[in-house]
Amino acid sequence: MTLADAAIAWYDTNARDLPWRQPSTTPWGVLVSEVMLQQTPVVRVEPAWRSWMTRWPTPAALAADPPSEAIRMWGRLGYPRRAMRLHACAVAIVERHGGRVPDDLDQLLALPGVGTYTGRAVATFAYGQRHPVVDTNVRRVVSRAVEGKPDAGPATTAADLTAMEALLPFDVPTAARASIAFMELGAIVCTARSPKCSECPFHDVCAWRLSGTPLPDGPSRKPQRYAGTDRQVRGLILEVLRHATGPVPRQRLDLVWTDEVQRTRALSGLVEDGLVEPLGSDDFVLAGDAPQTEVQQL
Repeated sequence: MTLADAAIAWYDTNARDLPWRQPSTTPWGVLVSEVMLQQTPVVRVEPAWRSWMTRWPTPAALAADPPSEAIRMWGRLGYPRRAMRLHACAVAIVERHGGRVPDDLDQLLALPGVGTYTGRAVATFAYGQRHPVVDTNVRRVVSRAVEGKPDAGPATTAADLTAMEALLPFDVPTAARASIAFMELGAIVCTARSPKCSECPFHDVCAWRLSGTPLPDGPSRKPQRYAGTDRQVRGLILEVLRHATGPVPRQRLDLVWTDEVQRTRALSGLVEDGLVEPLGSDDFVLAGDAPQTEVQQL
């Protein structure tokens, strides 16, 4: 039995019941889930994904609203530029593809904000194509099972794609199922710090387990600090603007954080990222909420 066969057999019994994996899920739903799941755990994404798909079940529905509504709907998922990218992606899908998420990988990769991983994930999970879909979980599984290393590198490389493609069956539908199986295995069994080797379908053949090599001391990558960072301040500013019914004066935003230098830096960053628009020098709105003639630079 190949690693792909073993992974698929395991997946058929152990896969999590996630809404974006249902047969009725559209390619748009898959694309939204993949963007939301970047750097965000499933438990937080699931309710947000359901709300998003209820409001905007198609790219055309989202494209018809201003980007400010996408930012509001994004809520506290974090990294709100993803909301802007999804909105830009929806607009491009409507303009270039008549509102249908393309099934061609090159066309997917040409969409705003769609990178190597997301494009291949949509082509594979939404359209059942044969592509190596490689995220942190997949890199770790392949690194351990095939290469005998306790962990993979910090970023996906061309070598990672080649290694994963070599493991995929030639049968296209089976290859697509193998891709999601490897990913799920890394997410819930072959985890970074506490792998459940006794539950792994690769237990008897995993090169890393058979070598007896222990995990390195300490976390493989340091957890990102949030408290006190510009990310936190940006989030507090956006929270005020999301709930506002009109322009918000600078004095109101000044109340969210005491450090003036950090607060100004965070607000300037939001403007530079296109998430916030200044009206004059003292009022601010979410991107898309202001007439273009009123927008000025901070």
